[in-house]
Amino acid sequence: MLRRGQCNSQPTTRGTNMTKRILLASPRGYCAGVDRAVVAVEKALERYGAPVYVRKQIVHNKHVVEVLERRGAIFVDDTDEVPQGALVIFSAHGVAPSVHEAAKRRELRTIDATCPLVTKVHKEAIRFAADDYDILLIGHVGHEEVEGTAGEAPQNIHVVDGPGDVERVVVRDPNKVVWLSQTTLSVDETAATVERLRERFPRLQDPPSDDICYATQNRQNAVKKMARQSELVIVVGSSNSSNSVRLVEVALEYGARSAHRVDNASEIDDAWLDAVETVGLTSGASVPEVLVQDVIAYLVDHGFEHIEDVVAAEEDLLFSLPKELRRDLEENTSGRKA
Repeated sequence: MLRRGQCNSQPTTRGTNMTKRILLASPRGYCAGVDRAVVAVEKALERYGAPVYVRKQIVHNKHVVEVLERRGAIFVDDTDEVPQGALVIFSAHGVAPSVHEAAKRRELRTIDATCPLVTKVHKEAIRFAADDYDILLIGHVGHEEVEGTAGEAPQNIHVVDGPGDVERVVVRDPNKVVWLSQTTLSVDETAATVERLRERFPRLQDPPSDDICYATQNRQNAVKKMARQSELVIVVGSSNSSNSVRLVEVALEYGARSAHRVDNASEIDDAWLDAVETVGLTSGASVPEVLVQDVIAYLVDHGFEHIEDVVAAEEDLLFSLPKELRRDLEENTSGRKA
């Protein structure tokens, strides 16, 4: 099964070459929201049988999607591609109310695998819109999470795509403005965007709690700790994974000589390792650990035999499965017992 990204075993020295080393980030890989979403698809396939439809990629990782497709998941761009009355799972990134309404019109059975931390941002948007605030949503235009959040209050929400986008923002009342953010952004870039926004709108309110998720922050902090010691940082993650792309940027900003994102070990260019003694290694929040272990094996084969943990935080958060799926699983268990 596609399990959590973090491996329980501690890395150890695998040879006598103490010169070339791997700095292995901890935490890395699956966050609680991704784990919940992937398990939801796996359990749905077990409970209902194939096919199970999923709107968009359940998480932004090519390997995960391909494995689930082989098991019977069918990924679609929108609900109108799902046969009437069939089961559809909404991805971890969340959807706008209009998507729920479209699914209801087509009489689709739905399982909402939205990450609870994304749901929190949705609820904040609803609350501030009800109080008629202008909401400045910091995030990447076109990202599924941003589209879902913006859909909660399209008349009130302005998407702000980084510090360079601040000057174009127009609000109705500069005394009634609040900012929210996409959960997978760079902590530093978001802070820079907020600073620019506050220069324009001194009465700008902060969200009730930090919107950037704990996992994004922890993975970025681990990269910050390793970057200055690493001539090369490798980030395992797909190109459409916002948090994986951000990790490359953080590595370069905090002192790595070079940094590259790869989907898997086969994408590593041997030339990257020329004159490199220390490689930092991490993975985005939607990456299964098997892909990281493959990169470790590749690096060991190239002489990087000493592995050191770089620990930024300990993570033990788990989210329960979506309520619709829990109900059916419990009913199925009760039926078997009866």
